Amino acid sequence: MRLFLCVFLVLFEVVCSVTRPNIVFILTDDQDVFLNGTGPMSKLRQYVSSQGATFSNMFVTTPLCCPSRSSILTGQYVHNHKAINNSVDGNCSSPSWQKGPETQTFVTYLKKSGYTTFFAGKYLNQYGMDETGGLSHIPPGWDHWNGLKGNSQYYNYVVSANGKAEKHGSDYKADYFTDVINRKATDFLNRQLGKSKDEPFFMMLSTPSCHAPFTPAPQYSQNFSKMSAPRTPSFNTKSTDKHWILRQVKTPMGNASMQWVDDTFRNRWRTLLSVDDMVENMVTLLEKKNVLNNTYVVYASDNGFHLGQFSLPNDKRQFYEFDIRVPLMVRGPGVKPGQRREDLVLNIDLAPTFLDLAGIRPPDFMDGQSFKSALLSPPSGDASRTDFLVEHTGEYDLKQPGCPQYDGQPLNNCFPDCVCEDSRNNTYICVRRVGSTGNLIYCGVSDDEQYVEAYDLSSDPNQLKNVASTLSASVLESLEESLATLATCSGTTCHNVKNIPHYRKMPQQRNFTDIPLYHRYRGNSASIGV
Repeated sequence: MRLFLCVFLVLFEVVCSVTRPNIVFILTDDQDVFLNGTGPMSKLRQYVSSQGATFSNMFVTTPLCCPSRSSILTGQYVHNHKAINNSVDGNCSSPSWQKGPETQTFVTYLKKSGYTTFFAGKYLNQYGMDETGGLSHIPPGWDHWNGLKGNSQYYNYVVSANGKAEKHGSDYKADYFTDVINRKATDFLNRQLGKSKDEPFFMMLSTPSCHAPFTPAPQYSQNFSKMSAPRTPSFNTKSTDKHWILRQVKTPMGNASMQWVDDTFRNRWRTLLSVDDMVENMVTLLEKKNVLNNTYVVYASDNGFHLGQFSLPNDKRQFYEFDIRVPLMVRGPGVKPGQRREDLVLNIDLAPTFLDLAGIRPPDFMDGQSFKSALLSPPSGDASRTDFLVEHTGEYDLKQPGCPQYDGQPLNNCFPDCVCEDSRNNTYICVRRVGSTGNLIYCGVSDDEQYVEAYDLSSDPNQLKNVASTLSASVLESLEESLATLATCSGTTCHNVKNIPHYRKMPQQRNFTDIPLYHRYRGNSASIGV
């Protein structure tokens, strides 16, 4: 029986349609583009990329798990949903998050409009902890809930299965988490589609791969054994023109770091082979059930990753391309196969896009914009947005065991060889510009130096040379105006931000001085024109 749905609600509207599409969203953890993070995934290319669109300009607006996932769920920048880092104190899955942003994630709108919803995998880093409500807390909007307690694991973890603790051990066949997600998703599809093929569903499969502890399935544990991490132009280099976190690294990297980098690269790729199996299973099952032609399959990651770039052994949390650029592939009804799209897409755009695909008008509070038209229409060459915000609030610990040179310093993530990759003052805001008006990033770091960095990605894709001191006054004015707009934007004021030609003082925020960044470099010669 075909459904003819036409639902009108106060907060949003659903467009009348014969059968609304299903959506399967596969979200990986820490999967980069810069280091060829999708390289081992031949099945992803076969079943999704070659059958749909691959977006080469997909970025996250913050390069850290919990803040980025919160942005994906809400369609908002971090400064609006306020989950600023991975800690409870940083509002990650905190009671205030649960009472506020979590009540209006995109899935709550899908649920109200008649979608059956399913979740399996990692949710937010502090989910399921005692201080965040424990495993009995099921976020609003989810009909079928399988949320991991805490951060990514492959074995020896606990899942909230519809509010009940489900403990897993170390047996591969029963417990390997990517495969558990795959099996739970398969069971859901068999039940759901055995009941009705007309009732639309949304699935979110949030894998641990390729996050630490980088544990591959046993059958893949020897793959890529002769490979090493890519030696990019910035690999194992010393930075003298970057903020303090980058200047304190050891160069050349020590033996422990070099070994760690290569082992980690191989194991990250190995863990992704199980995700590849899941992609194949989902697509072939949807095809077998005769619903693939009415299903969007969306594949993305929450942030990028680095391995040895600028001698940082391994992490994310920086504003460089390797941490903020991520994969995005989409197949589905109306999406022309084999496309490579250069449209600018952000993690905050996923929520409004899911709603738009479902025929639901995205709410005005969402900072992101639907990219449905980019999926269903030929490239227009007329970008509605060229500029977006990248922001991060650093975390720190006061003690660094085994790193005596940092005793008492506010640093975090110090491993291996005592290289520290985050700190209280690794707090920054940036404007990233993509399009015909420039390919730039311009950042201010809220540290004791009020450090400024800028890069021309067209001539320097590896961001080796900080050109903040040689930008022309007109380019600086435009970048600062855009940064001022984006740093405090909300909802529709975040949309359609383009190269802004007029200068205005930066707002007072994030401990920046009252002197706009521009004034430090006024009068210097220009290396980049307007």
